Amino acid sequence: MPEAKKTTEKKPTVTVIKKKFNGVVVSNKMDKTIVVNVDTVKIHPRYGKRYAQSRKYKVHDELNKFKEGDKVNFIECRPISKDKKWRVIYSK
Repeated sequence: MPEAKKTTEKKPTVTVIKKKFNGVVVSNKMDKTIVVNVDTVKIHPRYGKRYAQSRKYKVHDELNKFKEGDKVNFIECRPISKDKKWRVIYSK
């Protein structure tokens, strides 16, 4: 019997674009979790006026490194808990 040739076709890799934010730590009272406030400026679609909008995110802080008032960069990741889908980017 002739042997079938095995083809090793490479599948194209899919790169997932993860969201990145930076903000200020508002609370660090939970273990390995910080609450970060992110301020953004948006433009109204009809009137063109700029307005400020803020949102709080629960971010995973593995090392419990950040305190209230610190500036933090964080990125989207897999769900860690019900509300926590973000993790801190530690700068070197």
